Amino acid sequence: MHDYLSSESYWAKGRSIDVVRKSIEHSVCFGVYKAEKQVGFGRVVTDYATFACLCDVFIMDAYRGLGLGKWLIECVAGFGTMSNMKIWIPATEDAHEL
Repeated sequence: MHDYLSSESYWAKGRSIDVVRKSIEHSVCFGVYKAEKQVGFGRVVTDYATFACLCDVFIMDAYRGLGLGKWLIECVAGFGTMSNMKIWIPATEDAHEL
């Protein structure tokens, strides 16, 4: 995850591994896996009541175009208290359609 975020993504280029770890520790995180290989990720920053900010969502290049990104967002939005959130903010410049 760190390698993708820090070198491939436009939004987290250069992000240190310590910052990635800290962001994960303070978020609700979701992963997409093929067998034991992680191929996608997303995290939510939330107040657990009304507000959720969707961050660091990605699917590895080799697995794009298979609907995994949309499926990941559906899973996030339907998970536990996330399904009751009234305010969702996607932290993205290019994936608002998800």
